[in-house]
Amino acid sequence: MIARYRGRMKRRYFRADAAFANPDVYELLEAEGYKYAIRLPANGVLQESIAWLLRRPVGRPPHEVRRHHASFSYRAGSWSKPRRVVAKVEWHPGELYPRVGLDPPRGSSVTNLSGPAERVVAFYNQRGTAEQWIKEGKTAVKWTRLSCCSFAANAVRLQLHALAYNLASFMRTLALPEAVEQWSLTTLRDRPLISAISAMRSASCQQPSGITASATLGAG
Repeated sequence: MIARYRGRMKRRYFRADAAFANPDVYELLEAEGYKYAIRLPANGVLQESIAWLLRRPVGRPPHEVRRHHASFSYRAGSWSKPRRVVAKVEWHPGELYPRVGLDPPRGSSVTNLSGPAERVVAFYNQRGTAEQWIKEGKTAVKWTRLSCCSFAANAVRLQLHALAYNLASFMRTLALPEAVEQWSLTTLRDRPLISAISAMRSASCQQPSGITASATLGAG
């Protein structure tokens, strides 16, 4: 995938969870010119680096979420050089302990982005939104059914599935009432069918009593 997009775009970004927290991945992305943010599993050294944010604030508990960010240099034993790490700490009303990390309550993130810590956090958190859309596409339009033998044919099939998803999402936003415009495409697909089945079952349950009542009246 990296080779396919090499030289096609000037700005390339990569964000991922802790499954990609590997120094070989960092060095490959840096060599290819990617900007990245990858979540790190929590460890004692990282926790100590933000210990000053983990102390419970003095005074009455707040009625709103208090959010703090930290940015510092860190080098794990397997890394060839220090890298920037960004962390987020949130204090929520009614909770005794803070939530730590870019994907609470998990670890912080290693990155080579140079912007403020808040913007790095916002960039990373978009990964969750994208994953929700991908999951919806998998379940609603089945766009992972790529059984063709060639890469090009599967690419065309995926593009057609993505077009169908985008058209359905477009119509959901513009054509549906406000009460249901936030429903997932899977719900919009299944809810009418479920309602129809429920109506059929209700009608079939009520039919025998109606026939019996008619027969009784006729006999009288």
